Amino acid sequence: MPANAQHQSVVTDPLTGVALSGYDPVAYFTDNEARPGDASNEVVWQGASWYFASEANRDAFLSAPEIYAPRFGGHCAMSMSRGYLSDGNPTIFLIFENHLLLFYSVGNREAFSANPNIALVRGQGQWDLLPSYANDRLSVPDTLEDEEQHGPAPGDA
Repeated sequence: MPANAQHQSVVTDPLTGVALSGYDPVAYFTDNEARPGDASNEVVWQGASWYFASEANRDAFLSAPEIYAPRFGGHCAMSMSRGYLSDGNPTIFLIFENHLLLFYSVGNREAFSANPNIALVRGQGQWDLLPSYANDRLSVPDTLEDEEQHGPAPGDA
């Protein structure tokens, strides 16, 4: 599909709405690995649920989500550079210039790595042509424990 077609701003599981297949976006930077997150450490950002392996990682994301979220919303960076959208695989990644990049395949990651500066500039050019669905609202889901301590959230009956 050409990159100027409609897209999601963040790649999510179509059934759960979870970004990165539940992997912790901060762990890519701190541990240099795809580490599964836990639903008990959930944040909703740009209309997607994000899971974290720890409260510390969740808090780091809350302080600067644009740093930890994958570039191109989790779409494959090399495909984006070529003018196409394809979902990135959260286990095939690269940290380049302090950005998390995901790739559809190892071959796409290798192609990107052959000339990353040009691929990144081309990918950004394609991304900028797409309509924006950005929703910068951050929220931590209410829990029963929060309600017991603070009462129901406004609007809850």
